[in-house]
Amino acid sequence: MTFDELKEKAHALPLKPGVYIMQDEKNTVIYVGKAKALKNRVSQYFANLASHTEKTRAMVASIDHFDVIVADSEFEALVLEDSLIKRHQPHYNIIQKDDKGFPYVRLDVKSPYPKFSLVGRVAEDGARYFGPYGSRGATYGILDAIRQALKLPSCNKKFPRDIGRERPCLNYHMGLCDGYCRPEMDQSRYRVQIDQAVRLLEGQFKEVLSDLNAEMAQAAEELRFEKAAELRDQAQAIELLGKRQKVVAGSLSDTDVVGYHAGEAKACFVVLHFSEGNLVDKDYSLLERPMEEDEGEVLSALVRQYYAGRGRLPRQVLLPRELEDETPLARMLSEACGHRVELLTPQRGAKMDLIRLANKNAVEEVVRATTKAERTSKTLELLGTMLGMKQGPNRIESYDISNQGADDIVASMVVYVGGRPLKRDYRRFKLKDMDGPDDYASMDQVLTRRFQRYLDGDEKFSELPDALFIDGGAEHARVAVAVEEKLGLRIPIFGMVKDDRHRTRALVTPEGAEIGIQRIPAVFALVGQIQEETHRFAIEFHRQQQNQRVKGSELDKIPGIGPKRKAELLKEFKSVKAIKTATLAQLQQAAGKATGQVIYDYFRERERTE
Repeated sequence: MTFDELKEKAHALPLKPGVYIMQDEKNTVIYVGKAKALKNRVSQYFANLASHTEKTRAMVASIDHFDVIVADSEFEALVLEDSLIKRHQPHYNIIQKDDKGFPYVRLDVKSPYPKFSLVGRVAEDGARYFGPYGSRGATYGILDAIRQALKLPSCNKKFPRDIGRERPCLNYHMGLCDGYCRPEMDQSRYRVQIDQAVRLLEGQFKEVLSDLNAEMAQAAEELRFEKAAELRDQAQAIELLGKRQKVVAGSLSDTDVVGYHAGEAKACFVVLHFSEGNLVDKDYSLLERPMEEDEGEVLSALVRQYYAGRGRLPRQVLLPRELEDETPLARMLSEACGHRVELLTPQRGAKMDLIRLANKNAVEEVVRATTKAERTSKTLELLGTMLGMKQGPNRIESYDISNQGADDIVASMVVYVGGRPLKRDYRRFKLKDMDGPDDYASMDQVLTRRFQRYLDGDEKFSELPDALFIDGGAEHARVAVAVEEKLGLRIPIFGMVKDDRHRTRALVTPEGAEIGIQRIPAVFALVGQIQEETHRFAIEFHRQQQNQRVKGSELDKIPGIGPKRKAELLKEFKSVKAIKTATLAQLQQAAGKATGQVIYDYFRERERTE
């Protein structure tokens, strides 16, 4: 379908809740979204494209056709959206891909001696799965505690293959394992202990403890005191395990606090678990930074993914910002766990302090996980997207003009490679044959000389930039385009626009369209740094030229003209050429009657002798 056909189809949609499914020309689902009113939401994608984020524009450009499913309510739309995202894993949806974040416990029930292991996702392989739980380290701790409480093997032996092959290991002699590698051990005993472990993972601690206490009492009545003591120790271990399991599974927690931070390259989703007012655990997941997405949509997706499949949820979840779909999301979570789950967005007080703590943890995880190279690479990638380029500009050349009169026009060429200044490639230009200050003519001359030397094979100008930044507005950029066309080159060109305080504000295309960069701090900082460095390099060269001219000036040959008077004359007339052609009256007004006469006579005498 054409863009106009897509737009027309969107306007024809009903004002009812539902789900829309965007597909590309290969019928691949690239985005799934929900809406309170399908017509309003879907139409937004095909109207006022300039207001969209870069990622949204890229997605819209990839749409070949779309389908919708009308729902009876916003809640049904939310549930359906969640199901379709899990099924299709669309490219443009926020999907948590870090399998190390929230693990499952797997039990291979087909084996005669089933063992527990940690996996990142559920598979249709006939095994039993428990979870998802919190951090992998904490979940490993739970499994170790279960093995010790029930004296299950933790070694690498495979049963029944290794039964009787070797003597029992140290764990058996320390009382940490019942020694199932011994031939005399009954397989049915192993199965009983595994069944107990399953009940513990399902949260049936009271039932398991009740059975153990009954068995312990019976052993005591039968005067099997050693067995009774063993069962007592096992019951105590399981009681402690139950308290720990509440923390790791997030079950029966009082409050969960959600934090989120998006850095230059990565983002982090954090959940702090509080039980009875105490911080007891932290879960987090790192993902590629969904920078172009609305933060509310990101949080909604991550909250749903985090709590999906958990049998027990906290009574209260604190969020760092309000979500548009907060009401249906709370209902979805409540129905999933069988009790009311309240979603709150605190604005002040102690609960807001908890949000700040969660966000701080998210920031720290992002900083720790992101290298400087990754941050720079992501910044350049985002810059390229903003500029409509297929990839981030690795080599950027930036130009600025500095002048004070016809004899002092200079230009700077600053080079950034990989987001960092490459000073060995910096170049300076002295403008030639200029009648006076003219930024446009100066820029034309500088760029013509630079790129002509590239075409002539000059090694000092042998590399072409991926993007050209010009200090100035659209008119400056159009001058650069004219030079390119004249020389047969094609390089993306943008002007660097400053505000009233001479600070970088935006980039501008030669056609005059401004590209706002302030909403992405990393890109804004990079462009600002490039512009300031280009200006600094030009001013520095300009001052060097002035100093050299003052020090080696023809004015030094005139009797009675010292450094101070020389500087005053150059400040007034801007150049030695202007002093030479000045009238006697002008010179006397600037330097006094006597000194003005001396200067005038000196240059007239030079004219007669030349």
